[in-house]
Amino acid sequence: MALHPKGFDLSLERITRLLGRLGNPHEKLPPVIHIAGTNGKGSTSAFCRAILEAHGLTVHVHTSPHLVNWHERFRIGAEGGGHLVEDEVLADALRRVADANQGEMITVFEILTAVMFVLFSEHPADAALIEVGLGGRFDATNVIAHPAVSLIMSISLDHQAYLGDRVELIAAEKAGIIKPGAPVVIGAQTEDAAREVLIEIAERLRCPLSIYGQDFLALEENGRLAYQDEDELIDLPLPRLAGRHQQGNAAAAIRGLKAAGFKLEERATAEGLLNVSWPGRLERLTHGRLVEGAMEGVELWIDGGHNPGAGKAIAEAMANLNDRDSRPLFLVTGMINTKDPVGYFEAFAGMVRHVFTVPVSDSEAGLDPEFLADTADEAGLTAEAAKDVESAIAAICTNWNGLERPPRILIGGSLYLLGEVLKFNETPPV
Repeated sequence: MALHPKGFDLSLERITRLLGRLGNPHEKLPPVIHIAGTNGKGSTSAFCRAILEAHGLTVHVHTSPHLVNWHERFRIGAEGGGHLVEDEVLADALRRVADANQGEMITVFEILTAVMFVLFSEHPADAALIEVGLGGRFDATNVIAHPAVSLIMSISLDHQAYLGDRVELIAAEKAGIIKPGAPVVIGAQTEDAAREVLIEIAERLRCPLSIYGQDFLALEENGRLAYQDEDELIDLPLPRLAGRHQQGNAAAAIRGLKAAGFKLEERATAEGLLNVSWPGRLERLTHGRLVEGAMEGVELWIDGGHNPGAGKAIAEAMANLNDRDSRPLFLVTGMINTKDPVGYFEAFAGMVRHVFTVPVSDSEAGLDPEFLADTADEAGLTAEAAKDVESAIAAICTNWNGLERPPRILIGGSLYLLGEVLKFNETPPV
């Protein structure tokens, strides 16, 4: 981080030059599932991994950003579920990539992307799940010329300074991972304009195309998940990941894997949905320092969603949870200044008793908690600033001790904040 600039400088020239010096490791990968989108990339990648591993296959996984440790970005496929890259292996790959770069200007994400390609090319696996960092067209991962499938998840406004201020422009950038003739799967979209752009580009490039709601879909029926496409209708358990939006993510993962040429069996697919894990996405904390410090009976949930689209999905999940087990809901929120806090908070209007806003210490772009509290007020919620997450939880447990039931507390608004929470709670992803 000291050697290379933070942020993004969207171009493929630097990463292409660097990979050439490294022997083009991106051309020596197992079949690649390339995943883009504003929301749902990580969850869909987690579903893909869980399903493939349930079939006995080995899977490399690249995600970003990490929550606590840099190693989380690189999961090396191996029998028994794979593992995050070891210290020595990561350090060696970093040294070799740095040497090949020869001190030339390059961003941190480009260096880490080159490291990913080196690691994945040097360890055998049956598949590689590669998540886009930002956008698609000029993202450093987009040197992959022949993906097994390009999987594009829900698109909404985010990173407008880099990708454009209209959802159509953002969709066009995300669609940059679509390659001529390669299969494309379009996940559930909340914006018709985004879907239309993706379809137009895929058809122009003559790609085999599958569209959620048209060529495949998933519906909850009698506590089960019914998945259907042009080939089959299968009865599956509901995904382990909480929230109705995860049903669509699971469906996109299934259709994406089939489009990539993997033969899926119903039993193993069901096993994958039951065993899937994706830290920090509507995850309930059941142990650790924060749980031990809260009053008895309090539910602590975390979620890294940080834009209006994610806010709507999370709010819906919280509402469904409340229907099954009614509890007063509180938010503990920290955000950075590239996000739309009012749009995020508006999704929770009428649901939340009170909001505590906290600083995001691990990012220089963290919003001032007092300002963030004002934006929550603007969105129709009552809010106040707190020193940190631990103080906010203590205030809820103290000031609302007379509630009809112990509260449900949702901590979120920023992946940086979640990293701080998981580190403090001593429960980092593994």
